[in-house]
Amino acid sequence: MKVTESSSLYENLEKMEVLELLQNINAEDHKVAPAVKEKLDAISKLVEEIVPRMQEGGRLFYIGAGTSGRLGILDASECPPTYGVPHDWVIGLIAGGDKAIRKSVEDAEDDAEQAWKDIMEYGFSDLDTVIGIAASGTTPYVIGGVKAAREKGLLTGCITCNPNSELAKAVEYPIEVVVGPEFVTGSTRMKSGTAQKLVLNMISTTVMIKLGKVKGNKMVDMQLSNAKLVDRGTKMIMEATGLGYDQAKELLLSEGSVRNATEFYYKNRS
Repeated sequence: MKVTESSSLYENLEKMEVLELLQNINAEDHKVAPAVKEKLDAISKLVEEIVPRMQEGGRLFYIGAGTSGRLGILDASECPPTYGVPHDWVIGLIAGGDKAIRKSVEDAEDDAEQAWKDIMEYGFSDLDTVIGIAASGTTPYVIGGVKAAREKGLLTGCITCNPNSELAKAVEYPIEVVVGPEFVTGSTRMKSGTAQKLVLNMISTTVMIKLGKVKGNKMVDMQLSNAKLVDRGTKMIMEATGLGYDQAKELLLSEGSVRNATEFYYKNRS
């Protein structure tokens, strides 16, 4: 029996009051962060391999199905606006294609050859990394993708929530975050999904920091895509330079990023 499919520790959920349901879900959620903490060494080893590859021009691919695929796409899609990187630096792929982001395409995950076909649409090199995401650790789309990638010389890792899975055995750097039975039996969008999201946050954030996309603790290369972010960037420049709000905003908009604006200021101040 897979841990992710094992029976919930709670019975008769339909008879619980709303507050009791929420308390019990929250109690289960508290188990996730400690489970992730136990795998920091494994996460670190994978990140240490990804960074030099991306410094040389490699990219990071996430492949998954269902919730796992959507979480990979979410993480990948947030890298360009947060860190100002090209959209093809981190790429999220989901079984069933983009339509599966909103509507489930359940049988797509059973095609063991499709993930590599999806990767090949972007081209590939031995500097690229493929991370397979599957709570069960048995999804054919994901396993087939990482196996093909490894055969072609790409770096491979995975995020799964079952121990000793076929997926973990197929990659060089497995991350197995075992969070126990789900509150609703088998509903891996809950604790397993939360664990996967935490690990993805760690991987992409740490990689971007080591690639120089953060200065101090600031997102100095973020895209100025809305008024909130322009305001945030303006205040970053004010803090870094001592300029007033209007001057800082003008400088930010003229230079296009917090990094460029700050560098311009210190290079040209009299």
